[in-house]
This record gives sequence, C-alpha cells and structure tokens, in this order.
Amino acid sequence: MENCQDCGTRLTPGARFCASCGAPADSEETRFAPDFAGEETRVSSPVRPRPVQPLAPVPVSPPAALHRAPAPRAAAAEPEERTIFTVSPTLLFVKIGYLLAVVGALLLIALLAWFDAPLYVSIPLAFALLLFPAYRHLMRNSVRYTLTDSKIEIDQGFISRTTRNLPLRNIQDVSVTTSIPQRLLRFGNVVVDNASDSPGNTVLRNIPDPRRHADLILRELRRWH
Repeated sequence: MENCQDCGTRLTPGARFCASCGAPADSEETRFAPDFAGEETRVSSPVRPRPVQPLAPVPVSPPAALHRAPAPRAAAAEPEERTIFTVSPTLLFVKIGYLLAVVGALLLIALLAWFDAPLYVSIPLAFALLLFPAYRHLMRNSVRYTLTDSKIEIDQGFISRTTRNLPLRNIQDVSVTTSIPQRLLRFGNVVVDNASDSPGNTVLRNIPDPRRHADLILRELRRWH
C-alpha cells in the first residue's frame, strides 16, 4: 500500500510504519499468537515400574579344600605267588631200609630164641634195627624243593630250618644227571646253573621223575628270558 490509512501520508516502499503518525503500514489486523491457555494440558501417564526379574543364581565355587583330589585307592595287592610243584627226595631208599630192618629184626628174634634169650631182650634189640631207616626217613623229610612262578626254594633242616631262594631270572640252564641204577629206579638229580652262586651249580638230589621236573623249571624260565 502506498498511503497510510490514518493520515494519508505516502508510505516509503518497504516501510512497516508510517513516518508521520507511526501507524502500521499493514492494513490487516495484527495477528496475535493463539491463546494456548484454554487448551487442555496433556499429562503423560506415569510409567509403571516393571516387575523386577529375579537374577539367575550365580554358581559359587566351593572352597579350595573341597576341590582336593580324591584320595588314591590303596594299591592293589600283589598277586600271590603260584606254586608249580613241591618235591622231596625219593622215598625209595627209606622203604628199602624199613624192609631190611624188619627182615633183620625177625632174623634177630629167631636167632636169640635159638639161644633161649628172653623176649624182653630180643624184642628191644629187634626194634633198635628200625632206628636207622627211621632216621633216614626224618632226614629225607627235612629236605624239600619248591618251584614257584618266580623262584626255586630249597628248605633244609629238621630242628633248625634253612631256606635258600634261587630267583628264576638268575638261572641260566637246567640239566638232568642220572646213573644207571637211578635210571632203572626212575629218579635222579636236577642240576640248576645259577649265575648268582660262585660254584654256579645247585643240585636237587634224588628226586623222582627228574626229567618232568626239569621241564617244568624250563617252562617257567621262558617267562623270564
């Protein structure tokens, strides 16, 4: 607009107020910002607290004392030693001794009866002949040879007993020696070549069936050599 609506003064182009009266150059009504007082104030609803989720249980490590390694089991018992054979010298000589003693006792009783000797003299003399084979029997029983899966045991003695052990790992060879009478009567000697002895030989004397016992010893030696 070129002229002021109040005083009619010509307005300068681009001026917003009249230079004479100061009236606004705009003919439209002054615009005011809308009144927001009447508007409803919206209040956001309060946020409801979420239910607290229970925390997952945290595994608690037990004390170090409970982590000890279990006590080791008791060591397994060692296997028992297995006995292969137990043999003593042949009983043949003892039996022959008893037989000869009985025959001698009978002859002695008959001889003393011929001379009219009383029985209380002849009978004790006859029984005295049995003492020799009885002693040989006790001596025979005082010797025993035992083969196990790890050694050869030689037990000797009647009252005081001595045990000698020959480990199989030290035995080098086993042989059998028999004389002609021994071969006929089926007994003999088993010779063990033992590396731990200074002479080197241990003899199992007068055992019955010596070859079979020697084979059993050799069979066990194969486990060690």
